[in-house]
Amino acid sequence: MTDATPAPIPAAPIPAAPIPAIAFFEPRIPENTGNAIRLSAVTSAALHLIEPLGFELTEPRLRRAGLDYHDLASVTVHASLDAMLAALPTSRVFAFTTRATTRFTDVAYEPSDVLLFGPEPTGLPDEVLAHPRVTAQVTIPMRPGRRSLNLSNSAAIAAYEAWRQLGFPGVA
Repeated sequence: MTDATPAPIPAAPIPAAPIPAIAFFEPRIPENTGNAIRLSAVTSAALHLIEPLGFELTEPRLRRAGLDYHDLASVTVHASLDAMLAALPTSRVFAFTTRATTRFTDVAYEPSDVLLFGPEPTGLPDEVLAHPRVTAQVTIPMRPGRRSLNLSNSAAIAAYEAWRQLGFPGVA
């Protein structure tokens, strides 16, 4: 798959709403990505998938998790993190990690932001967290002693907070 090639999911291109995009770095579990496709469809947030993916985009479990929302989502696959960042040259990038001290709710989101999430079960690697284009590392608070939230749940929590801050543009 080439950089910035739309995912082979039957789709009429859906313009992303003026809300932050969601990006999954090297996702491995098709159901989580299917849920993110559904999240993209219902919020109009663009979804960026950064290769390598741990599954084929034709994977039945991915399609089942996304239900009938695939044609309503804006999904782009990128060959690398740098390729995605080159496609979004002015975007701020917020890297979600359990190791951060800044809460995701402490950020004033802008429509061009990117919410970047790492693969299951490891999260974003150190080299991604240290990338010069990462604006900040942020965390979703959890009770002590808990390892992490599910990837698609984390993306939904963050996307809805950013969308809320921006006044839910696109909703009648």
